[in-house]
Amino acid sequence: MSKQPTILEQFRSFYFQNNFSDFEQAIEYFSVFGGMGWSVDVSKSLEEIIESKVFKNYTYIHGDITKITQSDKTTHSLLSGIAMGDRRVHSALKRARINRNDANSAIEALAKRSFITTENSLEAPPQSEDSIDEKINFSSPFMRFWFSFVSPYFKTIKEGDYKEAKEAFVNRKQGLYELTFLKLSMELMKKSFTDDAIVEMGSYWDRNSEIEILAKTASGKIVAGICKYSNSKAKKSELAKLKEQCSLAELNPDICVIISKSGFTNELKTQKSAELRLLTLKNFKILVEDLSQRDLIESTGKRY
Repeated sequence: MSKQPTILEQFRSFYFQNNFSDFEQAIEYFSVFGGMGWSVDVSKSLEEIIESKVFKNYTYIHGDITKITQSDKTTHSLLSGIAMGDRRVHSALKRARINRNDANSAIEALAKRSFITTENSLEAPPQSEDSIDEKINFSSPFMRFWFSFVSPYFKTIKEGDYKEAKEAFVNRKQGLYELTFLKLSMELMKKSFTDDAIVEMGSYWDRNSEIEILAKTASGKIVAGICKYSNSKAKKSELAKLKEQCSLAELNPDICVIISKSGFTNELKTQKSAELRLLTLKNFKILVEDLSQRDLIESTGKRY
């Protein structure tokens, strides 16, 4: 089985292939088309490209995807449950209305095909008897988009009626962007901690708390991070929220990191220190340095 490209490898390829100059646009377009090896016209709106590339080619793309899912209804329900929820298996099962045994079989089969990966909470819960549900990640952003905004509306899309799917995208696209921003923020942090390299990274969740980014450095320092993908600047309350979640998880981070698309209020900037790092969109340029033809991942499927 060929090695599945990492999220950073996919992003670098997509960024190079489509010659982006706007990083925010790159994140949002990648959230939809990432991992497919398709060229997109960056002069057009995302909604325009989705209609022309995805909705109008539904039958053909659906046919390609069902070669992997084997047209199994349980698998499709599970994948939509994951894509439209918080990625926790328990939540996906409730949304999809399927039992755990059927889900386990589907998850195992999809993981073997590198379609999805499972993710565990990074640290053990404060109380060892607590059972912590795993999360599921799609191996490519496009598949999350498909099972969130296309597969659930297949009946009307097949008939050429895109209204319902378009409305769903407008209402829920923010969640799509936020997950991509989180995953790329993790990659940014790995590259930013040059003085004390990060050796372990993930997310933390239990029944009471959730920390978007939790990491450990080579020297043993604990790093906790929070992301804000919004048009408004991150405020001091973001730091308070991060510290509250760490407290609930009985964790005491040595370094806090806030990653904000739109920067920070002056009040928060004054608190910047060795123990509080602030990263914004301009810092993400480090992820696409030295791009060249060798970064391009050739598409093995159809180009729509």
